[in-house]
Amino acid sequence: MSKAKIAWITDTTASLSKEFIEKHHIYVIPLHIVINDEFYKETIDITEQEFYERMKSEEGKFQSSQPSINDFVELYKKLKEVYDFGIAIHASSTLTGTYQSSVMAANMEDFKLFAIDSKIGSYPLSFLIKKGIELVEQDVDAEEVVEQLNALRSNTRLYLVPSNMDQLHKSGRVSGGQKILASLFNIKPILAIEDGAAQIKDKVRTDKKAIFWLVSKLKEDLETKTVKKVAVVHANDPKKAAKIENYINENFPGIETEVLMLITVAGVHTGVGTIGLSWVCE
Repeated sequence: MSKAKIAWITDTTASLSKEFIEKHHIYVIPLHIVINDEFYKETIDITEQEFYERMKSEEGKFQSSQPSINDFVELYKKLKEVYDFGIAIHASSTLTGTYQSSVMAANMEDFKLFAIDSKIGSYPLSFLIKKGIELVEQDVDAEEVVEQLNALRSNTRLYLVPSNMDQLHKSGRVSGGQKILASLFNIKPILAIEDGAAQIKDKVRTDKKAIFWLVSKLKEDLETKTVKKVAVVHANDPKKAAKIENYINENFPGIETEVLMLITVAGVHTGVGTIGLSWVCE
């Protein structure tokens, strides 16, 4: 019996390298970044670094926008000619309508699709895709792959520390009063992406305390779970990211580390200089 031909589909909130995408023939639909009402396809028309540099130096509105349903319709029209079915893993459906558009377009084109709402983005989304590909290579059937990946979602962690409240205020996530208070007392919010949505978990006064908080969460998980890899994410602050990576390497020598630029659709809300930690418990 010949092996089913499976298409892998995701979006640009998955922090996957170009090499990995090409090697595994992954179809990536870009989200849009909107700078002063001008649309750019994420990672295609504008790199993460270019985006953060513009955010730092330009005045105006920085927003994000989901792909159009037509982008998915066109893709699935082509894919159904070549593949038996697809497995799509997308960013949190609470934060973007990308997952919903993907499912709708597959139905419109009558393309068999196993769709997964990752309830997150960034490093954990890339982890789920890699894990899914690994399972398919081990001849695990698609229903079981989806089941295993859905079960892993509650084990994903993504914590972000914006350097200030400016962008959170501009994007409507905090009020003007909260922003003024935070500036006066130099307070940094700690955000977690949990069950698909961004939650403020705590507030600290210094970078040092923020890093201590993030590391304490990692230690908590390590008491009962296995963490093989930790990603340090940053919004164009490689020096701070390198310091955090060194700290993780020194204190947790058994854990692999990776430094990633924060996906721009998250950076739209958290701003330049955001740092964070992410991992998946196995």
